[in-house]
Amino acid sequence: MFFHTKQLMFPVDVKNKNPKFGQFLLEQFGGATGELKAALQYWVQSFHVENAGIRDMLQDIAIEEFSHLEMVGRMIELHTSGTDQTEAYKSSLFAIRGIGPHLLDSQGSAWTAAYVDEGGNVVRDLRANIGAEAGARQTYEALIKMSPDEGTTKALTFLLTREITHTKMFMEALDSIGKLTDPFFGTIDPDSTVNLTFNLSKGETSERGPWNMEPNFEHDADPKPKGKEPKVVINADDEKIAALAAE
Repeated sequence: MFFHTKQLMFPVDVKNKNPKFGQFLLEQFGGATGELKAALQYWVQSFHVENAGIRDMLQDIAIEEFSHLEMVGRMIELHTSGTDQTEAYKSSLFAIRGIGPHLLDSQGSAWTAAYVDEGGNVVRDLRANIGAEAGARQTYEALIKMSPDEGTTKALTFLLTREITHTKMFMEALDSIGKLTDPFFGTIDPDSTVNLTFNLSKGETSERGPWNMEPNFEHDADPKPKGKEPKVVINADDEKIAALAAE
């Protein structure tokens, strides 16, 4: 059961309307890093989680993301309505669809469920969520740099801040189950190459760092293939084979 309160989570005050900026804002309404993607991703993930606390966290954040979607939609509406419609309709998106928010990104690509990243494993999902929040934060930072007025900037800064908060929450959730820094999860043990790294990008220098150095890793500076060449595929429908047979 859901209830909707007809008040925004944070004030949205737009004094300098800019239809072109409204198009940019679509990225966070119907785009790959947008609020709808986040809301549905966290909500769907919550159904897979046995840990009651983490499930509740995912649901809380999912509903907050819907609140963010409402804020972004309101900003798009304010930036595209009540203005010189000639300016608004210079954007093909608003010329065809009309003013206000749509389930499109800033380039006109339709929102798709393929944006939603969930896999039924709490460690995998929480790590995906950290990446999702990073993507959203990057987009908000780009929008803030182009923001046409103070009210828009304040609202976008609030939204950017919440992405950082959610990242911290996901990291704490991983830490609570001992998986913040532990790369292992699942039920199948890795093989003996788990700590082996390969130098496969060769040039004048081969950089080393904690990602491929002792004591955590064994580094193969000159790796050689261990397997044999694959067998030739025999395909009766291959035209070349058929031609050779005819000869």
